[in-house]
Amino acid sequence: MAREPRYDILFEPLRIGPVTARNRFYQVPHCIGMGHAYPRSAAALRGVKAEGGWAVVCTEECEIHPTGDIAPNIEQRLWDDGDIPMHAAMTDAVHAHGALAGIELAHSGHHAPNLYSRLIPLAPSHLPYDGYEPVQARAMDKEDIRNLRRWHREAALRAKKAGFDIVYVYAGHDLTLPMHFISRRTNDRSDEYGGSLENRVRLFRELIEETKEAIGDRCAIAVRFAVDELLGADGITAENEGREVVEMLAELPDLWDVNISDWANDSTTSRFAPEGSQEKYVAFVKKLTTKPVVGVGRFTSPDTMVAQIKRGVLDFIGAARPSIADPFLPKKIEEGRPEDIRECIGCNICVTGDLTMTPIRCTQNPTMGEEHRRGWHPEAIAPKGSEDGVLIVGAGPAGLEAARALGARGYGVALAEASAELGGRVAQECRLPGLAEWARVADYRVSQIEKMTNVEVYRASRLSVADVLEFAPDRVVLALGARWRRDGIGRRHHEPIPGSEGENIYTPDDALDGAAPAGPVLVYDDDHYYMGGVLAEKLKAQGAEVVLATPAPDASHWTHNTMEQSRIQARLLEMGVEIVPLHKLAAIGLGEVELECVYTGKRTKRPAASVFLVTARLPEDALYHELMAAPEALRDAGIASVDRIGDCLAPGTIAAAVYSGHLYARELDAGSNLEVPFKVERHALQ
Repeated sequence: MAREPRYDILFEPLRIGPVTARNRFYQVPHCIGMGHAYPRSAAALRGVKAEGGWAVVCTEECEIHPTGDIAPNIEQRLWDDGDIPMHAAMTDAVHAHGALAGIELAHSGHHAPNLYSRLIPLAPSHLPYDGYEPVQARAMDKEDIRNLRRWHREAALRAKKAGFDIVYVYAGHDLTLPMHFISRRTNDRSDEYGGSLENRVRLFRELIEETKEAIGDRCAIAVRFAVDELLGADGITAENEGREVVEMLAELPDLWDVNISDWANDSTTSRFAPEGSQEKYVAFVKKLTTKPVVGVGRFTSPDTMVAQIKRGVLDFIGAARPSIADPFLPKKIEEGRPEDIRECIGCNICVTGDLTMTPIRCTQNPTMGEEHRRGWHPEAIAPKGSEDGVLIVGAGPAGLEAARALGARGYGVALAEASAELGGRVAQECRLPGLAEWARVADYRVSQIEKMTNVEVYRASRLSVADVLEFAPDRVVLALGARWRRDGIGRRHHEPIPGSEGENIYTPDDALDGAAPAGPVLVYDDDHYYMGGVLAEKLKAQGAEVVLATPAPDASHWTHNTMEQSRIQARLLEMGVEIVPLHKLAAIGLGEVELECVYTGKRTKRPAASVFLVTARLPEDALYHELMAAPEALRDAGIASVDRIGDCLAPGTIAAAVYSGHLYARELDAGSNLEVPFKVERHALQ
């Protein structure tokens, strides 16, 4: 299938200094939670993106020296020549598919606690580490600055030796020394590196010039710069100093990679920002430089991409999250099938890998992070190993993904869903405030299934044991989801909360079914992901007086890992939702509740006509146990196996449900009985 001519502009080659990108698709630097700890996994992941059509594929930030050690976070390292081979593996994987490899050299200054190296952190001025470690950085003297410049130059030379085509000088996200020098908040120096903006930019300029001198004959020199910190007069803004920095250095680098700071602003979830939301901040850059410009905006629509280029906003379409959700996004546009793109939903599950120091994962793309470990490919899957027919009961995220992947393998699949609508929890939750784009999880899978003649879908078909036995498939897969508990059992309570049997008790399931109970309402959040906060928002928008109580320090506490907790809490407070942190729900009465401080045990009473318990969920597994209780009937019906997947097996995230469905489909006939069912990266002792 030929691509639409209007998309031809996306596939024009573009020169970046001494190298040429084959098209305008540019995977900007982004973390994957693998780095120096899992180099084979990192190389395989980046290689798949190159295969998928990205013209430029970059690493995450790469530490240039032990004084910039950000352990326990797992990023790349290029401390000495011993680190070159792991990077060469990545560049080889990227070059094998005709793409350019980029590396983001970084020194994190006072953002690096140096917990592994135990060296004193460096900063423009005397500053504490900007996390909660009891560590403080010392102000750099002139010798320190000379050393930093030398370390950066040596790292650039190593990057060239490792085969990189593009080497970054990084001043973004308020995470690196060049940005710390530029910022008035972190630079109170009075020498030639402080005071005026020209002085504060001096180090950034020197690093760019010296990197070009060292490797610019073969490698393009890119800069990543946050043109706006969204702090108003307290920070760099696109109207003032952000613009002035670009004006000062306009023609110096070979490419400008521009964004906003900090990372939570650069990668805002879809709940709080639409596609292309950074345009208003970065659009000025191309007017000030003749060098190519790349920017991001969670771009998934090829029409939006074309518009960015034709309107003179960007030269390259930058992506982190969309390249994770679909590494083959460019190829699908090139091949005239943009409808097959797995569009990013902006949930930031990918970010949680880095923030929990674990390998990356994705809600939309269950193969992300498994390219080396399990040998999974996002677009290729082994053909079926038998003629078994599979009945999947439940068309939520797990059931849909299992049906899609099994169908792609060539299996005959029957997918039965009790309701008339496919999607399960996704179909319901996407109607909650801000979560509309989450519908893409179901939309993508339904659209793919509809193309398959070997997958039959039965809507409004609630199956009993007798129905399953009558259908008599070879394999039965139960993906019936889960329901929220009504007794309050969860992380804090391992026994029912007194009073939870009352008629004024509700769960998120009730809210999703349209319940609008009388106020005042208490939402008790012992789940700590998005549901408690979004439910409070929904109820408040319906006019109820709402209090959110939680044993955690703040609302939706786990969303610190998706970088949206502060926005969630701010929105609730602005709407008038009272938040009571560090309190568990001790008892529920008629028209009131008792809350108990998690530290002192002191109890206070609160009015509450209705109580929403957002605690834990129970799998909908009754059908499984009924089937397993009838082994002879299963045998007589020719049913070889009955399995549970997704929330029906163990309630978790939507990403976990999709992964579970995909795992079942991959392993149906794999025949693996390994105790460790994936490759473990082990490093030989030197």
